[in-house]
Amino acid sequence: MQQTLSRQSVAYYIKLAGALVLLAVMLSSCGSGRYLSKADKRFQEEQYERAIEFYKQALKGANNTGEINYRIAESYRLSNRLGEAEPFYKAALDNNYRKEEGFFYYGMALKANGKYEAALGQMQDYARIGSKQELKTLALREVENLSQLSSILKKNTGFEIQNLEALNTEGSDFAPYVRNNELIFSSSRGPGKTYLGNGEGFLNIYATTLGDSATMGGAVRKLEGVNTDDLHEAMTTFADDGNTMVFARGNEGTKKGRRNVDLYISFYRSNAWTEPKILNINDPRAWDSSPAFSPDGRTLYFSSDRRGGLGGNDIYKTTIDENGRFSATVNLGPDVNTPGNESYVHVAPDGTLYIASDGLPGLGGLDIFKIEDGKPVNMGIPVNSSGDDFGIFFQDAFTGYLSSNREGGLGGDDIYAISRSARKLVNFFVDGTVYQRRDKDKQQTVVPNIPVVLQDARGQKLAETKADAEGKFTFELDSASTYSLLAEKSGFFAARQRVTTVGKMPSQNQLPNEVNEVRLTADLLLTEIVKEKAIVLENIFYDFDKADIRPDAAEELDKLVQILVDNPRISIELSSHTDSRGVDVYNQDLSQRRAQSAVDYIISKGIDRSRITARGYGESRPVVRNAKTEEEHQRNRRTEFKVVRIQE
Repeated sequence: MQQTLSRQSVAYYIKLAGALVLLAVMLSSCGSGRYLSKADKRFQEEQYERAIEFYKQALKGANNTGEINYRIAESYRLSNRLGEAEPFYKAALDNNYRKEEGFFYYGMALKANGKYEAALGQMQDYARIGSKQELKTLALREVENLSQLSSILKKNTGFEIQNLEALNTEGSDFAPYVRNNELIFSSSRGPGKTYLGNGEGFLNIYATTLGDSATMGGAVRKLEGVNTDDLHEAMTTFADDGNTMVFARGNEGTKKGRRNVDLYISFYRSNAWTEPKILNINDPRAWDSSPAFSPDGRTLYFSSDRRGGLGGNDIYKTTIDENGRFSATVNLGPDVNTPGNESYVHVAPDGTLYIASDGLPGLGGLDIFKIEDGKPVNMGIPVNSSGDDFGIFFQDAFTGYLSSNREGGLGGDDIYAISRSARKLVNFFVDGTVYQRRDKDKQQTVVPNIPVVLQDARGQKLAETKADAEGKFTFELDSASTYSLLAEKSGFFAARQRVTTVGKMPSQNQLPNEVNEVRLTADLLLTEIVKEKAIVLENIFYDFDKADIRPDAAEELDKLVQILVDNPRISIELSSHTDSRGVDVYNQDLSQRRAQSAVDYIISKGIDRSRITARGYGESRPVVRNAKTEEEHQRNRRTEFKVVRIQE
């Protein structure tokens, strides 16, 4: 039976449905507020993983989604997971949450995910309109750093990289060190308490027997005598044939205790590690970590954010005397340290210092740098990525390990094997200077601060730089490639110079180092444009009594085509001249046909016909009057061009 409802009944049910919806919204709002309160408490206690869980619950039914998304993003950032923060910063900004720091850190998150163009735009915007001077300074530094990406991406250090899948876990595995025949590393794997900062376990120090990269030798064990259940132990370094160990310990996971990360020392005696003792070089108010002995064990490098540094974490060193006493610590200074963070020191067997930094031009968060002539040099790809790359360790010149949280890994941080062949590498560079010469000057002068473009063989722009105050510039080049260098200045013909690395590779026995540089030179000369001044085109020859463009003439005319391409604002007259031998009328006609033939060829190469005019002058404008010799007649038989108009 069909049931009907009265108008009063319908109204009643509509009101009831509305009340239920309102009740649901109120309950949802109450639930959101409860989760938000819990999340804020965990955030203040720096328990970021728990805070994220509660913030995500609070998003359901919340009105202030922009603010909550921002707090999720900050939780990821502060727990060293900047890449994961990107969508939440974006959601915060999209929902009109306009906390100023969010614009800056969104740019940093974009960079951490390899979105370099978007990151550059974000940083440029913040540097232009931001009001916080400290962040504006950092944004300007990032703009400068991002502008150097192309050279870093092309840098060739010849390494291959392989994830140690048999060793890595879903947790964090990092800071490799080879002691005797064991790989010592730090990891959050295994059962135990959870560190609420990132939701992983507390870090401990582990060891495994070295094997091939597929197996790593077998079982993994905790290093006995140095690990605890409720503190982090990580980042070992060894001296005295592996019998002296320094490592970092601390940070039980509370806000109060987060700063208590210090360096400890332990000795291997009677087949066991002694009770670790805190080193007197620690600063009780600072985070002291990532130690690294020099190969002779007489110098200890480490990272610290103690007062008096240049940025967040700086690299320091201390020396050890014969009695085992540590000297006063010394900051490595501005040649190594930056306003950013420098850490994860390693000293290779040959004494070369390696660091990780997020304050130098790099591809992501932390990049690995090699100190060459006292200056950090980015190691390029594949050693570095858009993620955090750090903790490099070299067994010898050709093999080693590094840590990274790059895309494609198994967990938070993974350990990778790195290797390169014994074949010596070559990096090519071109060094040049830009000059100019005015029409009335005999000498050329340098042109400072002028843009210079590097193009490939097809004319596509590869890179751009600016000459320095002395007109000098440098580009890095690939092997067996051909390029063009181009500089432009108003009132001058554009300067173009071809440069090639084809055939320039030295033989292996000529290379003194593992990585070598071959530096080419190429100067650019800008010549002043003078209207109505004739410029002779050399080597434009025609067959007797003909106006056809020969292949050798076409090659020369192609150079004029390039001049017109490089100088799009000029229009020219192309003229052909004969010698005085023959009939005047015939010479006039022949020269006009030859000039028109050359112009038609140039137009066929894509030059607008309105920019070029053909004129035949016959024998009316000789360079050498009353020519007698064949050489003098040859000078009169010429093809010229002159600029007749410059578009303003």
